[in-house]
Parts: sequence; structure tokens; C-alpha cells
Amino acid sequence: MFVVSHGRTLPRLHFTMEEVTPPQAAPPNQSITGELRLHEFRSRVFRNTRMLRVWLPPRYDASENAARPYPVFYLNDGQNLFDRATAFAGVEWQVDETADRLIRQEVIPPLIIVGIDNAQNDRIKEFLPYRSFHPPVLRPQGKRYPDFLMSEVIPFVSERYRIDRGPENTGLGGSSLGALISLYTVMEHPGVFGRLLLESPSLFISNRRILKYSRAFRQWPERVFLAMGTREAGREDKDRQVVEDVRELEKSLRRAGLDDSRLLVRIAEGASHNEGEWAKRFPEALSFLFESRTPLPHRDMPR
Repeated sequence: MFVVSHGRTLPRLHFTMEEVTPPQAAPPNQSITGELRLHEFRSRVFRNTRMLRVWLPPRYDASENAARPYPVFYLNDGQNLFDRATAFAGVEWQVDETADRLIRQEVIPPLIIVGIDNAQNDRIKEFLPYRSFHPPVLRPQGKRYPDFLMSEVIPFVSERYRIDRGPENTGLGGSSLGALISLYTVMEHPGVFGRLLLESPSLFISNRRILKYSRAFRQWPERVFLAMGTREAGREDKDRQVVEDVRELEKSLRRAGLDDSRLLVRIAEGASHNEGEWAKRFPEALSFLFESRTPLPHRDMPR
């Protein structure tokens, strides 16, 4: 493991079987706000290695917080969340800046955010739970993803960080295919995740099979943020269809009893399918999913 904090690299000397030795050195990076810990993680489910990027809230290591547990938010495509140097096309979600600001403003409680890197060349296979002809994937691996998350990633994080328990303290989300596999996972494991972020979900996959699955499902997370732009597909008929797909999923969620206090849907006029758009919507998403409905206890935090 190594740590990036305010653009500085701080070596740590604790390693485990899942982490690679000897330690690596992260290049200095001024685009990271707060403390980001990087774990090179070996998956037995997928038989590959990826990075887990763990962002810690302000004063996580302070002595007065030594016994404090924190909510946790797992997000797919971890490369794109915190760091311009690793993000697709050099555009990140600004998850660290947004979380840091909302915590200091006491909009949300301090929380831990875990970015799960995708498998690069195998990303599509791992995020598709069904066979698909567009994109062409005849041997998808997405049905393994819930096991990867539940039996590998979550225990790994829980053993190393002070994670609060219960669905009200556990979120999952992603964008595009990362949103699709998040949606699939919460339906495969109801009651585990109480917060769900679905940005520009690829609901069209496999003849919209995930939408058929969702119609009869009832045990949804307590809060769901669902968003789509109106210019995501690049063609008018397809743009219209992806918005209609989101509206159909919204209907299923409403029928299951999610009112405005539990479901927030945003159709962003003119927005396309990219990290910049997801970054714009992330402050509202994070606030809705994790805002405290009761006043937070006041804690002084350094500027």
C-alpha cells in the first residue's frame, strides 16, 4: 500500500497477502484533495489484479476519532474518480474535492469512499451480467461481480478501515456499465446497500433485460440517485431511447414505493456521456444519498 496526501507520497510499511510487495511509489499529484490510500488488490474471483483507491475523510486518523466508524461508498471505475492522471481523457469526477467540501460544510457526515478500478481490457466483460451482441460479449463475467464485491472487496476494506455497518451506512454506484453492474448487484443482494448511485446506466444491454428484472423487484435501497443526459448516444433516436429507459426504471422504483424522499431523478438537458458531466452531478448525488436528515454534531475541522 502507498498513500497520496495533498500531492505528497507517504510510504507505509504494512502489507498483506492481497497486496503486492515491495511497496510502490506514487508520483506527486496536486489534483488529489485529502488522503487517498492505494491498495494493489488481487481478486480470486476474477483472477486478476487491480487498484483499490480508498479516500479518507478529514481527521480520520485524529486521536479523538480512533474508535469512530464511518459510512462507506463503493464506486466503480476507480481510475476516473480522484485523479486526472489516471482518469479517462484526463477528466475526473472530483469525488475527493466534492466529498471534502460537503463534509466540511456539514452537508454530509464524514465517510470513506472506495474507488474500485476497472479491469481495463476486461472491463466490459466484468460489468456485463448477460450475454450481449451490442457490445459483442458472448462470455460475460458480470454475474461474478456481486461475489467479487461481497466476498473480496468489502471484507478487505472492512478489515483495514473503520467501516460502519448496516445498509444505511453502505453505498454502491457507478456510471454507464459501472451503473448497470451496480443495479444488478443491489438486486442480487437486497438489504446490503442502502444508497445507490446510477449515472447514465447502460440499460439497453441485452435487449433491456435489466429493466425486465427490475419490474418485479421490491427491496430497493433506501435512497437512489438516477441520472441521464439528453445527448448521451449521439443520435436523436438513441438519445430519446436512453432517456425513455431511465423513465421506465423510474416507474419501477416508484411502483415499489420510492417517493421523492428516497428517489431523485435528473434528466440533464444537453448533457453527454462523460466524466465531466458525472462530476457536475456528483455534489447533488452525494448530498442526496448521504445527507443527514438530522443535524450533524458540530466538529471543528482544520482549514
